[in-house]
Amino acid sequence: MDQNKTTSFIPALGYDFLTAYYDMAIKLTMPEKKFRRILVESINPQDDESILEFGFGTGQNLILVKNQNRNIKLTGLDIDPKVKDIANYKLAKNNLTVPLDLYSGNIFPYPDNHFDKIYSCLVFHQLDADTKTNCLKEIYRVLKPGGELIIADWGKADNKIMRLTFGIVQMLDGFKSTDDNVKGKMPEYIAKGGFENVQIIQSINTAIGTFSYFKARKKLSKL
Repeated sequence: MDQNKTTSFIPALGYDFLTAYYDMAIKLTMPEKKFRRILVESINPQDDESILEFGFGTGQNLILVKNQNRNIKLTGLDIDPKVKDIANYKLAKNNLTVPLDLYSGNIFPYPDNHFDKIYSCLVFHQLDADTKTNCLKEIYRVLKPGGELIIADWGKADNKIMRLTFGIVQMLDGFKSTDDNVKGKMPEYIAKGGFENVQIIQSINTAIGTFSYFKARKKLSKL
């Protein structure tokens, strides 16, 4: 495989022309302040930590995490050039500087054991099984031993109503990539990626499904 060739990907809201409306869609369909607050609390950024957001999207989480602690080394990684332009505009508007990187969908452009924490929000439900697996392997590689992974994404439907309403997400982002999330398989993927202490630390029900927070750690190096 050509590592420089960008693999196909599902844009925000499923279609490229809808990307500009992503922030509005989140505001209308989810308890935005609540789910982002829980995410930032779960990340708990500490002074001098090197933190990566995998799939930075329109940059809203970058702004919140950086404002939570200005003394961190925060970086964003995404595959979509269109959202990079949006995120850069929003960061500049908030007088924040965060390096944003694009990648081809294969190898992350960072060395081994580089980040203290990596978080991701509303990304993994857009990835098919192989891509989920490959991304988790890359995250594992670039995390420092003992480093922490936080994923905020759709989880197992809490009840029949949540399973039914999640159909809206599946119609936009595809049934193939989202099925594993709604069936509760994300912890299995994370564990198969080599992580330990895999937990669902919290779940909240929204108008369009059950949203969960997954946390895990990279194993410490053996002496």
